[in-house]
Amino acid sequence: MTPSSDLPRVPQTASDEALLRRFEPVVRYTRGEHCYPMDVEPYIRRCSLWVHSPDGGEEQLVPAGALDMKSLVQPRSAPFGSILFLRFVQAFGLGEAAGHLREAGRLSRESHNAFHPGPGRLSRGGLLPRLFDALFSATLLLRGRVPAATSAAARIAYQEILKEKERYVYHGRVVREHGWIALQYWFFFPYNPWRSGFHGVNDHESDWEMILVYLYEEGKSLVPGWVAYASHDFHGDDLRRRWDDRVELELADGHPVVYAGAGSHASYFQRGEYQAEVSLPLPRWLRGMVDVVQRSWARLTGAEGSGGGPFRIPFVDFARGDGLSIGPGGDKAWSPVVIDESTPWVSQYRGLWGLFARDPLSGENAPGGPMFNRDGTPRGSWFDPLGFAGLDKTPPPSREAAILRQQVAELRKTQNELEATAAGKMEALQRLGAIWKGMEGKPHLAKKHAALGVDLNAKANELTLVRKDLSQNRVVLDALRQRLKEIEAGAPGDPQAHIQHRASPVPASAVSRTVEMWAALSIALMFFGVAALLVWAPRAVLPGIVVLVIVFGLVESVMRRTFAVSLGNVAIFLAMVTLVVLGIAYWQVALAALLVGVGIILLLQRVQELRG
Repeated sequence: MTPSSDLPRVPQTASDEALLRRFEPVVRYTRGEHCYPMDVEPYIRRCSLWVHSPDGGEEQLVPAGALDMKSLVQPRSAPFGSILFLRFVQAFGLGEAAGHLREAGRLSRESHNAFHPGPGRLSRGGLLPRLFDALFSATLLLRGRVPAATSAAARIAYQEILKEKERYVYHGRVVREHGWIALQYWFFFPYNPWRSGFHGVNDHESDWEMILVYLYEEGKSLVPGWVAYASHDFHGDDLRRRWDDRVELELADGHPVVYAGAGSHASYFQRGEYQAEVSLPLPRWLRGMVDVVQRSWARLTGAEGSGGGPFRIPFVDFARGDGLSIGPGGDKAWSPVVIDESTPWVSQYRGLWGLFARDPLSGENAPGGPMFNRDGTPRGSWFDPLGFAGLDKTPPPSREAAILRQQVAELRKTQNELEATAAGKMEALQRLGAIWKGMEGKPHLAKKHAALGVDLNAKANELTLVRKDLSQNRVVLDALRQRLKEIEAGAPGDPQAHIQHRASPVPASAVSRTVEMWAALSIALMFFGVAALLVWAPRAVLPGIVVLVIVFGLVESVMRRTFAVSLGNVAIFLAMVTLVVLGIAYWQVALAALLVGVGIILLLQRVQELRG
């Protein structure tokens, strides 16, 4: 790591709030974002409180306007399987929905904060990913409970809260554990408009996001060591970056810079657009079959290692950082609220922080709070902030050298013991070997010679194992000595060695307007074609669908100038279909041919053995 003399230093006696303020992040949002981190209290005051019963019924416990922080945490008994939830946007009719949409449109126009997606996400993938995207969208029609008007109503309510008192809040927590001081910054949003506002996966009431800054003690000061950002599809070590990593981690006057995903509010280290792929919601057994088919197809077409696949749905998380910036030096300043387990709403409310939408996949249900998951179980990032980013296995730099010195001393002791053991076993083995050799040629000692041979082999194996341990111990000892020298010399080491999977922005697709239009319309046209087959050629539906997919794929390949590759893939596909059809129709002939082939190979092998 960077020599500690070059790192910012804070007195160990600093208060929790002072620590949080010193390293609070600068969060840069994307143009078009309209929900920002806020205090939970004004949100609670606008919510109603409900309970969903195991039998499917719902009951309002506290109406909107009557709920406050005290009544939120009031003890309530309910049957097992009940779900307690808040409701930020109250039920409304069609007329009110139209009014909400008009008002949200007016707010967008007046704020001059419109989102422009650029090249469409659907044009970034092929025909099959778009087909599965359509199926995913169709499932939303069946399971979705959060219409666009709800997003508009949430935006209006949030704007009214801002008019009453404009504040941008993070809820900060400080945890001291095993030499690390973890600064947690929790961001609460009244709404997650990823789908309705930015063509993402889902919408849901409220959203909790979080980043961490890890400090360690050095002398009487605290210095920063690592930063971790919660993000889609990444876990453990991949979430964190070292403080001195100027490639991956951007700092603004000593404050970490976060690029927030538009609507999703996920946190990224770099500005850009991130490809988020979502698998189809398939049963486990079917998902396994799909994975096998996908891998096999990739091998056949030479597309292994290209990432993604035709059975995944492409979404884009826009983290452009061209909108509002909150934090030191930004457009707005933070108003921190310090929390811990003694904060009542943190530890005593285990329900959802918004609407329970009855989404079987949970994507449209509101989240739990910072301390609990949706099901009320403890949230890992709260009770294990070190393990959350894989830092539980990493000692603070101020302790690492002492740990290594102790371990080197123990390994030296083990090395001496192993060397002594190896020498003793070698001496004993040679003594037995001399005796065993002396018995050779003496028929009356045959049984003893054989028994001694068994003992000799056993002791030789024991010596081999000791030598193996000795060699491995020496290798580890040399590695630890080298690491200790690097630490004592102030050598930083590779700041990215721990990263296995990196979240990197993808370049915007350079596609023509024609391709974008085709990507937007092709799946609907294909559905129209299947409907026509069902009406006018019901007996030819299956082959007709195959023809439709092939034709649409070839048309797209012409537009994308990949006709030759696509034609080859079509040829492979048709060959596979032909083999399957022939195998089904002529399975007896195919089996006989296979047996004859195996017999010829075996015959040639045996003839070659006879000649040898």
